[in-house]
Amino acid sequence: MSLNYIILRNLKKNIKNYYLYVFALIFSVALYFSFVTLQYDPAMDEVSGSVKGGAAIGASSVLLVAIVAIFLLYANTIFIKRRSKEIGLFQLIGLTKSRIFALLSAENLILYFGSMFAGIGAGFVMSRLILMVLFKILGVDQLAALRFSPEALLQTVLVFVGVYILIMIMNYTFIRAQSILSLFKVTATSQTRIQRMSLWEVVIGLLGIGSICGGYYISGKLFNGTFYGMNALMFAMIAILALVIIGTYLFYKGSVSFLFNLIRRSKKGYLSIQEVLSLSSIMFRMKSNALLLTVITTVSALAIGLLSLSYISYYSVESSARESSPHDYGFLQKADEEGFRKALDQAGIGYTTLEIPTVQMEIDLKQVLDTKNTPGDETSLLATVISDSSLKDVDVQPGEASIMGYTTTKQTMLKLKNKGELDFLTKDGVVKQQLAGLSEESVLPYYFGGGILGVFVVDDSVYQELAQRKDPKEQERVSGDGIYYGLNLTQSSQVKQAYEIYTQQKPELQSFSQYQYEFNQRTNMGLIMFIVGFLGLTFLITSGCILYFKQMDESEEERGGYTILRKLGFTQGDLLRGIRFKQLFNFGIPLIVGLCHSYFAVKSGWFFFGTEMLTPMFAVMGLYTVLYSIFGLLSVLYYKRVIGESL
Repeated sequence: MSLNYIILRNLKKNIKNYYLYVFALIFSVALYFSFVTLQYDPAMDEVSGSVKGGAAIGASSVLLVAIVAIFLLYANTIFIKRRSKEIGLFQLIGLTKSRIFALLSAENLILYFGSMFAGIGAGFVMSRLILMVLFKILGVDQLAALRFSPEALLQTVLVFVGVYILIMIMNYTFIRAQSILSLFKVTATSQTRIQRMSLWEVVIGLLGIGSICGGYYISGKLFNGTFYGMNALMFAMIAILALVIIGTYLFYKGSVSFLFNLIRRSKKGYLSIQEVLSLSSIMFRMKSNALLLTVITTVSALAIGLLSLSYISYYSVESSARESSPHDYGFLQKADEEGFRKALDQAGIGYTTLEIPTVQMEIDLKQVLDTKNTPGDETSLLATVISDSSLKDVDVQPGEASIMGYTTTKQTMLKLKNKGELDFLTKDGVVKQQLAGLSEESVLPYYFGGGILGVFVVDDSVYQELAQRKDPKEQERVSGDGIYYGLNLTQSSQVKQAYEIYTQQKPELQSFSQYQYEFNQRTNMGLIMFIVGFLGLTFLITSGCILYFKQMDESEEERGGYTILRKLGFTQGDLLRGIRFKQLFNFGIPLIVGLCHSYFAVKSGWFFFGTEMLTPMFAVMGLYTVLYSIFGLLSVLYYKRVIGESL
């Protein structure tokens, strides 16, 4: 029997176990090649807001390589251990360790590089589709061409040859370190089984749940004023990470067993065959995989959280643009506004205009400040004051003042009561007004709102008094003559034409364009969402494969138990019902814990990224859950085959 015959026979025999590994490898290579192709594609010059498209894609490809390399090395560890008895038999029949290593290397060479070149071919086809998706997200009006990049091919081959060399080093080290006897015991000692829970394990279980809940509690207090100052926020964030990560590890190490043990005790030990196959197995196996599950859960939560935040920003682009610039265009200089209007008139573009005089005034908020939920001792701030006569449908009574543009983010950073006295500090003394209401509607660009509170609206008679008694030094904060000139287009179909004119005008002083802000935000956050999405998809597939491979191992170890149960009279359907519950827990517990981690992480600071949380976050979580569930279904199908072959 020649060595070539052994290699081909082993490939044919093991291909049914390697198919998901091959798929994951092809997918990873295809995605990496597509990413690198985008990096060298001239069309990426169009994707350049404040973030350079090609550079961002290149940086993300490094993270992609790290994810794929770790996955391939871990998967190789699982497969080399599964073949330990086979390696031992080769030694028994007289093959040297060097010969065995050469045999395994040849098998891996065929499997690995065959998959790699198949992945490159798939990546070449996918690159145009991915570029089309990216252009669609960013709103770039350009044709995505299919282009082969020799630079991308060379970089992909070099990277994955490097990963292959690492795999060979790992295999060589494993074969050299094992004796014939130890090779037959590798799989037998891979899992730890414990018959009953000790008091220490109960304590660990409670500590795990308590640590996670503690991290969630602190995250809810992160930006509500409990922690004031950079150092306090930093320590709070470190505490959250430590509590959640350590708590997750302890949860898998003891909490799962503790909770399932309570269920078992509530039934007084009388478990059905389905409960034996699901609860009992998970109670003792999940703790041996605690570190792996902690890493998968933590990185899953990170991927879901980052993708949710980026999608929140992308989803909220239009509303964020209206908050930052409530009018289509705004100017601080009359000459700039007049020049822009003349250009619009020449182009036949319709518009409406408005003027809003402003006064910069220091205001004492001591009587309306919610001191319980607001950090610091400072109670006064410099803000913009306008007259109600400058706004439509806004009427403020004399002696009263309203705050407009008091958005969710500002409400979180600075809590105010609904009623109370406001002190307007002029150069001649104090003008007292009563707070009449708070509104999230923005009436002036972010430039005037100051980013801390909003714009104060008072009765016109009060405004005239404040304008006469204003402090000239405080007016220096705003450029121009203190008057805001707003302009709204009457036809939405002329937005792009008007923006082209605006970019040609190049106003001397600061001006505001809602369309420009929306375009920049959509470009930046769309690119980030695209990159995070594909990195998250890669991690989802690799982590799902790892859990699937672990289930393959467990099913082979439990094959003998299934044979006994079948001989005792239990049908294949009886066993499969228990297996379905088992996989529901095996894949469901890490998924649910990861979703909870990401939910509380996003909930603590989503308002910095957009104006809507639930819809984009649940969309991301739903998609992740559906894709993740596919691996649970595949594991059930594999168990079904093992149970069918057990008798």
